[in-house]
Amino acid sequence: MHEVVINLYEVFHKIQGYIYPNDIELHWSILIVLYPYITGLVAGAFILASLERVFDVTQVKPTYKLSLLTALSFLLVATIPLNLHLTQPQRAFEIFATPHLTSAMAVFGFVYIWYLMVVLLLEIWFEYRKDFVIWSQEKKGILKLFYKILSLGCDNISENALKLDDKIGKFITIIGIPSAILLHGYVGFIFGSIKANPWWSSSLMPVIFIFSAMVSGIALVMLIYMVISWVRKMPIDMICLDTIGKYLLYAFIIDFSLESLDLIHRLYEADESFSVLALLMSGKLYITLFIIQICIGTLTPIILLGLLQLIKINSGIKKSIYLISSLLTLLGIFAMRWNVVVGGQLFSKSLKGFTSYKLEFIGKEGLFISAIILLFPVLILTILLCILPAWDKKNSA
Repeated sequence: MHEVVINLYEVFHKIQGYIYPNDIELHWSILIVLYPYITGLVAGAFILASLERVFDVTQVKPTYKLSLLTALSFLLVATIPLNLHLTQPQRAFEIFATPHLTSAMAVFGFVYIWYLMVVLLLEIWFEYRKDFVIWSQEKKGILKLFYKILSLGCDNISENALKLDDKIGKFITIIGIPSAILLHGYVGFIFGSIKANPWWSSSLMPVIFIFSAMVSGIALVMLIYMVISWVRKMPIDMICLDTIGKYLLYAFIIDFSLESLDLIHRLYEADESFSVLALLMSGKLYITLFIIQICIGTLTPIILLGLLQLIKINSGIKKSIYLISSLLTLLGIFAMRWNVVVGGQLFSKSLKGFTSYKLEFIGKEGLFISAIILLFPVLILTILLCILPAWDKKNSA
Protein backbone atom coordinates (compact mmCIF):
# COMPACT_ATOMS: atom_id res chain seq x y z
CA MET A 1 0.00 0.00 0.00
CA HIS A 2 2.86 2.33 0.85
CA GLU A 3 4.46 1.71 -2.57
CA VAL A 4 1.17 2.46 -4.31
CA VAL A 5 0.90 5.79 -2.47
CA ILE A 6 4.48 6.68 -3.46
CA ASN A 7 3.83 5.80 -7.11
CA LEU A 8 0.64 7.87 -7.14
CA TYR A 9 2.52 10.79 -5.59
CA GLU A 10 5.22 10.57 -8.27
CA VAL A 11 2.58 10.48 -11.02
CA PHE A 12 0.62 13.47 -9.70
CA HIS A 13 3.84 15.35 -8.98
CA LYS A 14 4.90 15.29 -12.64
CA ILE A 15 1.60 16.39 -14.21
CA GLN A 16 -0.17 19.73 -14.39
CA GLY A 17 -3.77 20.33 -15.39
CA TYR A 18 -5.91 17.76 -17.17
CA ILE A 19 -3.87 15.11 -18.96
CA TYR A 20 -4.80 11.82 -20.59
CA PRO A 21 -3.35 8.72 -18.86
CA ASN A 22 -1.40 7.61 -21.94
CA ASP A 23 0.29 11.02 -22.11
CA ILE A 24 1.85 10.87 -18.64
CA GLU A 25 4.96 8.89 -19.64
CA LEU A 26 7.08 10.05 -22.56
CA HIS A 27 7.43 7.33 -25.18
CA TRP A 28 10.50 8.87 -26.85
CA SER A 29 13.49 9.59 -24.65
CA ILE A 30 16.92 11.15 -25.14
CA LEU A 31 17.86 8.24 -27.43
CA ILE A 32 15.34 9.49 -29.96
CA VAL A 33 16.87 12.96 -29.54
CA LEU A 34 20.30 11.54 -30.41
CA TYR A 35 19.04 9.80 -33.52
CA PRO A 36 18.08 12.90 -35.60
CA TYR A 37 21.05 14.74 -34.10
CA ILE A 38 23.56 12.17 -35.33
CA THR A 39 21.95 11.72 -38.75
CA GLY A 40 22.00 15.50 -39.13
CA LEU A 41 25.74 15.56 -38.49
CA VAL A 42 26.17 12.91 -41.21
CA ALA A 43 24.17 14.84 -43.80
CA GLY A 44 25.84 18.15 -43.00
CA ALA A 45 29.37 16.73 -43.14
CA PHE A 46 28.69 15.12 -46.53
CA ILE A 47 27.23 18.32 -47.95
CA LEU A 48 30.36 20.19 -46.86
CA ALA A 49 32.44 17.60 -48.72
CA SER A 50 30.30 18.10 -51.82
CA LEU A 51 31.26 21.79 -51.93
CA GLU A 52 34.74 20.85 -53.09
CA ARG A 53 33.89 17.88 -55.30
CA VAL A 54 30.75 19.15 -57.05
CA PHE A 55 30.68 22.94 -56.66
CA ASP A 56 34.45 23.47 -57.06
CA VAL A 57 34.86 25.36 -53.78
CA THR A 58 38.56 24.54 -53.68
CA GLN A 59 39.11 26.55 -50.48
CA VAL A 60 37.57 23.74 -48.39
CA LYS A 61 39.71 21.01 -49.97
CA PRO A 62 41.77 20.48 -46.76
CA THR A 63 38.58 19.20 -45.09
CA TYR A 64 37.23 17.11 -47.98
CA LYS A 65 38.51 13.70 -46.86
CA LEU A 66 37.91 14.60 -43.24
CA SER A 67 34.28 15.40 -44.04
CA LEU A 68 33.77 12.03 -45.72
CA LEU A 69 35.35 10.09 -42.85
CA THR A 70 33.36 12.11 -40.32
CA ALA A 71 30.13 11.33 -42.15
CA LEU A 72 31.01 7.62 -42.26
CA SER A 73 31.94 7.51 -38.56
CA PHE A 74 28.67 9.04 -37.42
CA LEU A 75 26.59 7.10 -39.94
CA LEU A 76 27.86 3.80 -38.52
CA VAL A 77 26.49 4.85 -35.11
CA ALA A 78 23.27 6.50 -36.32
CA THR A 79 21.01 3.48 -35.78
CA ILE A 80 22.34 2.52 -32.32
CA PRO A 81 19.99 4.90 -30.42
CA LEU A 82 16.99 3.50 -32.28
CA ASN A 83 17.96 -0.11 -31.58
CA LEU A 84 18.62 0.56 -27.90
CA HIS A 85 15.22 2.17 -27.62
CA LEU A 86 13.44 -0.90 -29.03
CA THR A 87 12.21 -3.63 -26.69
CA GLN A 88 13.20 -6.25 -29.26
CA PRO A 89 15.97 -4.65 -31.35
CA GLN A 90 16.54 -7.82 -33.38
CA ARG A 91 13.19 -7.26 -35.05
CA ALA A 92 14.57 -4.14 -36.74
CA PHE A 93 15.96 -6.39 -39.48
CA GLU A 94 12.42 -7.36 -40.47
CA ILE A 95 12.08 -4.11 -42.39
CA PHE A 96 14.48 -5.64 -44.91
CA ALA A 97 12.99 -9.14 -44.86
CA THR A 98 9.38 -7.97 -45.11
CA PRO A 99 9.56 -4.48 -46.60
CA HIS A 100 6.57 -2.15 -46.44
CA LEU A 101 7.08 0.88 -48.65
CA THR A 102 4.23 2.71 -46.95
CA SER A 103 6.21 2.78 -43.70
CA ALA A 104 8.51 5.79 -43.24
CA MET A 105 10.78 3.79 -40.91
CA ALA A 106 11.05 0.94 -43.42
CA VAL A 107 11.95 3.36 -46.19
CA PHE A 108 14.62 4.81 -43.93
CA GLY A 109 16.21 1.37 -43.64
CA PHE A 110 16.68 1.22 -47.40
CA VAL A 111 17.85 4.83 -47.61
CA TYR A 112 20.36 4.12 -44.84
CA ILE A 113 21.78 1.06 -46.62
CA TRP A 114 21.87 2.91 -49.94
CA TYR A 115 23.66 5.89 -48.45
CA LEU A 116 26.14 3.78 -46.49
CA MET A 117 26.98 1.03 -48.99
CA VAL A 118 26.52 2.75 -52.34
CA VAL A 119 27.22 6.42 -51.76
CA LEU A 120 29.57 6.97 -48.86
CA LEU A 121 31.73 3.84 -48.99
CA LEU A 122 32.09 4.02 -52.77
CA GLU A 123 33.08 7.68 -52.74
CA ILE A 124 35.67 7.06 -50.02
CA TRP A 125 37.03 4.08 -51.94
CA PHE A 126 37.45 6.01 -55.20
CA GLU A 127 39.03 8.90 -53.30
CA TYR A 128 41.57 6.65 -51.56
CA ARG A 129 42.15 4.04 -54.31
CA LYS A 130 45.42 5.61 -55.45
CA ASP A 131 46.59 5.76 -51.83
CA PHE A 132 45.64 2.13 -51.28
CA VAL A 133 47.85 1.07 -54.19
CA ILE A 134 50.78 3.22 -53.05
CA TRP A 135 50.49 2.12 -49.41
CA SER A 136 50.26 -1.53 -50.43
CA GLN A 137 53.65 -1.08 -52.11
CA GLU A 138 55.28 1.00 -49.37
CA LYS A 139 54.04 -0.71 -46.21
CA LYS A 140 55.25 -4.04 -44.88
CA GLY A 141 53.70 -6.96 -43.08
CA ILE A 142 50.02 -6.96 -42.22
CA LEU A 143 49.53 -3.34 -43.29
CA LYS A 144 50.75 -4.22 -46.77
CA LEU A 145 48.17 -7.02 -46.97
CA PHE A 146 45.47 -4.81 -45.48
CA TYR A 147 45.88 -2.05 -48.06
CA LYS A 148 46.21 -4.64 -50.81
CA ILE A 149 42.80 -6.00 -49.85
CA LEU A 150 41.33 -2.51 -49.75
CA SER A 151 42.61 -1.82 -53.26
CA LEU A 152 40.47 -4.78 -54.46
CA GLY A 153 43.18 -5.73 -56.93
CA CYS A 154 42.85 -2.47 -58.89
CA ASP A 155 46.48 -1.37 -59.02
CA ASN A 156 46.23 0.81 -62.14
CA ILE A 157 47.06 4.36 -61.07
CA SER A 158 47.81 5.79 -64.48
CA GLU A 159 46.65 9.30 -65.33
CA ASN A 160 43.66 8.06 -67.33
CA ALA A 161 42.63 5.69 -64.53
CA LEU A 162 42.79 8.45 -61.93
CA LYS A 163 40.76 10.77 -64.16
CA LEU A 164 38.12 8.05 -64.41
CA ASP A 165 38.15 7.65 -60.62
CA ASP A 166 37.59 11.38 -60.26
CA LYS A 167 34.65 11.38 -62.69
CA ILE A 168 33.01 8.41 -60.99
CA GLY A 169 33.60 9.96 -57.58
CA LYS A 170 32.03 13.22 -58.70
CA PHE A 171 29.02 11.35 -60.09
CA ILE A 172 28.58 9.50 -56.79
CA THR A 173 28.78 12.80 -54.89
CA ILE A 174 26.08 14.29 -57.09
CA ILE A 175 23.87 11.31 -56.27
CA GLY A 176 24.88 11.57 -52.63
CA ILE A 177 23.63 15.14 -52.15
CA PRO A 178 19.90 14.29 -52.56
CA SER A 179 20.55 11.02 -50.71
CA ALA A 180 21.96 12.93 -47.74
CA ILE A 181 19.01 15.31 -47.82
CA LEU A 182 16.60 12.38 -47.99
CA LEU A 183 18.40 10.58 -45.17
CA HIS A 184 17.80 13.40 -42.72
CA GLY A 185 14.81 15.12 -44.29
CA TYR A 186 12.70 12.03 -43.72
CA VAL A 187 13.16 12.50 -39.94
CA GLY A 188 11.48 15.87 -40.19
CA PHE A 189 8.91 14.23 -42.46
CA ILE A 190 8.02 11.72 -39.73
CA PHE A 191 7.47 14.45 -37.15
CA GLY A 192 5.72 16.78 -39.58
CA SER A 193 3.28 14.10 -40.71
CA ILE A 194 1.99 13.42 -37.17
CA LYS A 195 -1.10 15.61 -37.42
CA ALA A 196 -2.27 14.70 -33.91
CA ASN A 197 0.61 16.69 -32.42
CA PRO A 198 0.39 20.43 -33.22
CA TRP A 199 4.00 21.01 -32.05
CA TRP A 200 5.26 18.72 -34.82
CA SER A 201 2.62 19.03 -37.51
CA SER A 202 4.22 21.56 -39.83
CA SER A 203 5.03 21.34 -43.52
CA LEU A 204 8.26 23.24 -42.80
CA MET A 205 9.55 20.58 -40.41
CA PRO A 206 11.46 18.50 -43.04
CA VAL A 207 13.07 21.63 -44.51
CA ILE A 208 14.04 22.94 -41.07
CA PHE A 209 15.62 19.59 -40.22
CA ILE A 210 17.62 19.60 -43.46
CA PHE A 211 19.10 23.06 -42.96
CA SER A 212 19.77 22.47 -39.28
CA ALA A 213 21.61 19.32 -40.36
CA MET A 214 23.78 21.37 -42.70
CA VAL A 215 24.55 23.78 -39.87
CA SER A 216 25.47 21.06 -37.36
CA GLY A 217 27.54 19.01 -39.85
CA ILE A 218 29.55 22.01 -41.04
CA ALA A 219 30.17 23.12 -37.45
CA LEU A 220 31.29 19.61 -36.50
CA VAL A 221 33.83 19.34 -39.33
CA MET A 222 35.14 22.81 -38.49
CA LEU A 223 35.62 21.78 -34.86
CA ILE A 224 37.28 18.47 -35.74
CA TYR A 225 39.58 20.14 -38.27
CA MET A 226 40.76 22.65 -35.68
CA VAL A 227 41.25 20.00 -32.99
CA ILE A 228 43.19 17.67 -35.31
CA SER A 229 45.40 20.51 -36.49
CA TRP A 230 46.13 21.42 -32.88
CA VAL A 231 46.86 17.78 -31.90
CA ARG A 232 49.16 17.28 -34.90
CA LYS A 233 50.75 20.69 -34.30
CA MET A 234 50.12 21.70 -37.88
CA PRO A 235 49.08 25.19 -39.05
CA ILE A 236 45.41 25.74 -39.81
CA ASP A 237 44.55 26.82 -43.33
CA MET A 238 42.83 30.12 -42.53
CA ILE A 239 41.41 30.46 -46.06
CA CYS A 240 39.74 27.08 -45.59
CA LEU A 241 38.50 28.01 -42.12
CA ASP A 242 37.14 31.36 -43.29
CA THR A 243 35.31 29.68 -46.17
CA ILE A 244 33.76 27.07 -43.89
CA GLY A 245 32.74 29.83 -41.48
CA LYS A 246 31.14 31.75 -44.33
CA TYR A 247 29.05 28.78 -45.48
CA LEU A 248 28.15 27.99 -41.88
CA LEU A 249 26.85 31.54 -41.50
CA TYR A 250 24.80 31.29 -44.70
CA ALA A 251 23.24 27.98 -43.68
CA PHE A 252 22.59 29.32 -40.18
CA ILE A 253 20.76 32.39 -41.46
CA ILE A 254 18.52 30.26 -43.69
CA ASP A 255 17.87 27.78 -40.88
CA PHE A 256 17.00 30.51 -38.37
CA SER A 257 14.79 32.26 -40.93
CA LEU A 258 12.83 29.06 -41.55
CA GLU A 259 12.38 28.41 -37.84
CA SER A 260 11.26 32.02 -37.35
CA LEU A 261 8.83 31.67 -40.26
CA ASP A 262 7.39 28.53 -38.70
CA LEU A 263 6.94 30.34 -35.38
CA ILE A 264 5.36 33.38 -37.05
CA HIS A 265 2.99 31.10 -38.93
CA ARG A 266 1.92 29.45 -35.67
CA LEU A 267 1.38 32.87 -34.06
CA TYR A 268 -0.68 34.08 -37.01
CA GLU A 269 -2.71 30.89 -37.30
CA ALA A 270 -3.43 30.79 -33.53
CA ASP A 271 -5.60 27.65 -33.67
CA GLU A 272 -7.05 25.84 -30.66
CA SER A 273 -3.60 24.49 -29.70
CA PHE A 274 -1.96 27.92 -29.60
CA SER A 275 -2.61 28.59 -25.92
CA VAL A 276 -1.05 25.33 -24.73
CA LEU A 277 1.95 25.76 -27.07
CA ALA A 278 2.46 29.30 -25.79
CA LEU A 279 2.44 28.01 -22.21
CA LEU A 280 4.86 25.26 -23.23
CA MET A 281 7.34 27.71 -24.79
CA SER A 282 7.12 30.18 -21.92
CA GLY A 283 7.23 27.47 -19.26
CA LYS A 284 8.80 24.03 -19.55
CA LEU A 285 10.78 24.83 -22.71
CA TYR A 286 11.76 28.38 -21.84
CA ILE A 287 15.37 27.55 -20.91
CA THR A 288 16.06 24.96 -23.63
CA LEU A 289 14.23 26.89 -26.36
CA PHE A 290 14.82 30.59 -25.80
CA ILE A 291 17.99 30.55 -23.71
CA ILE A 292 19.98 27.58 -25.05
CA GLN A 293 18.67 27.08 -28.59
CA ILE A 294 17.90 30.63 -29.70
CA CYS A 295 20.12 32.93 -27.62
CA ILE A 296 23.18 30.77 -26.94
CA GLY A 297 23.08 28.27 -29.79
CA THR A 298 21.77 30.42 -32.65
CA LEU A 299 21.99 34.18 -32.22
CA THR A 300 25.41 34.16 -30.56
CA PRO A 301 27.12 32.07 -33.31
CA ILE A 302 25.41 34.11 -36.04
CA ILE A 303 26.61 37.37 -34.48
CA LEU A 304 30.15 36.04 -33.97
CA LEU A 305 30.38 34.62 -37.51
CA GLY A 306 28.85 37.80 -38.93
CA LEU A 307 31.41 39.99 -37.18
CA LEU A 308 34.22 37.93 -38.71
CA GLN A 309 32.83 38.76 -42.16
CA LEU A 310 32.79 42.50 -41.41
CA ILE A 311 35.81 43.11 -39.17
CA LYS A 312 39.45 42.19 -39.76
CA ILE A 313 40.75 40.24 -36.77
CA ASN A 314 44.10 38.53 -36.26
CA SER A 315 44.15 34.79 -36.87
CA GLY A 316 44.59 33.86 -33.19
CA ILE A 317 41.37 35.56 -32.06
CA LYS A 318 39.63 34.38 -35.23
CA LYS A 319 40.42 30.74 -34.44
CA SER A 320 39.03 31.15 -30.93
CA ILE A 321 35.83 32.67 -32.29
CA TYR A 322 35.42 29.84 -34.81
CA LEU A 323 36.01 27.28 -32.04
CA ILE A 324 33.44 28.89 -29.73
CA SER A 325 30.95 29.31 -32.59
CA SER A 326 31.19 25.64 -33.60
CA LEU A 327 30.71 24.44 -30.01
CA LEU A 328 27.73 26.73 -29.43
CA THR A 329 26.24 25.68 -32.76
CA LEU A 330 26.41 21.99 -31.88
CA LEU A 331 24.82 22.76 -28.51
CA GLY A 332 22.08 24.81 -30.13
CA ILE A 333 21.18 22.15 -32.70
CA PHE A 334 21.09 19.50 -29.97
CA ALA A 335 18.73 21.76 -28.00
CA MET A 336 16.59 22.10 -31.13
CA ARG A 337 16.33 18.31 -31.43
CA TRP A 338 15.53 18.10 -27.72
CA ASN A 339 12.79 20.72 -27.96
CA VAL A 340 11.22 18.97 -30.93
CA VAL A 341 11.34 15.38 -29.64
CA VAL A 342 10.88 15.87 -25.89
CA GLY A 343 9.00 19.16 -26.06
CA GLY A 344 6.38 17.68 -28.37
CA GLN A 345 5.52 15.10 -25.72
CA LEU A 346 5.29 17.39 -22.69
CA PHE A 347 1.71 18.49 -23.33
CA SER A 348 -1.33 16.24 -23.43
CA LYS A 349 -3.54 15.75 -26.46
CA SER A 350 -6.28 17.18 -24.28
CA LEU A 351 -4.48 20.52 -24.78
CA LYS A 352 -5.22 21.26 -21.12
CA GLY A 353 -2.30 19.74 -19.23
CA PHE A 354 1.44 19.01 -19.10
CA THR A 355 3.67 16.20 -18.00
CA SER A 356 7.38 16.19 -17.11
CA TYR A 357 10.47 14.34 -18.29
CA LYS A 358 13.21 13.41 -15.85
CA LEU A 359 16.46 12.44 -17.53
CA GLU A 360 18.08 9.59 -15.65
CA PHE A 361 21.84 9.21 -15.38
CA ILE A 362 22.05 5.42 -15.33
CA GLY A 363 19.92 3.12 -17.44
CA LYS A 364 19.41 2.01 -21.01
CA GLU A 365 18.00 5.42 -21.91
CA GLY A 366 20.02 7.50 -19.48
CA LEU A 367 22.56 10.28 -19.83
CA PHE A 368 25.57 7.98 -19.35
CA ILE A 369 24.64 5.64 -22.21
CA SER A 370 23.84 8.63 -24.42
CA ALA A 371 27.27 10.13 -23.76
CA ILE A 372 28.92 6.82 -24.67
CA ILE A 373 26.94 6.70 -27.93
CA LEU A 374 28.20 10.19 -28.82
CA LEU A 375 31.77 9.07 -28.09
CA PHE A 376 31.50 6.03 -30.40
CA PRO A 377 31.78 7.97 -33.68
CA VAL A 378 34.70 9.96 -32.27
CA LEU A 379 36.50 6.69 -31.52
CA ILE A 380 35.65 5.31 -34.96
CA LEU A 381 36.88 8.50 -36.63
CA THR A 382 40.16 8.29 -34.70
CA ILE A 383 40.70 4.73 -35.94
CA LEU A 384 39.78 5.68 -39.51
CA LEU A 385 42.20 8.60 -39.50
CA CYS A 386 44.99 6.26 -38.42
CA ILE A 387 44.18 3.92 -41.30
CA LEU A 388 43.12 6.53 -43.86
CA PRO A 389 44.99 9.81 -43.22
CA ALA A 390 42.91 12.79 -44.30
CA TRP A 391 45.83 15.11 -44.93
CA ASP A 392 48.51 15.44 -47.62
CA LYS A 393 51.87 13.75 -47.21
CA LYS A 394 53.62 17.08 -47.15
CA ASN A 395 51.58 18.00 -44.08
CA SER A 396 52.13 14.71 -42.28
CA ALA A 397 53.82 14.91 -38.93
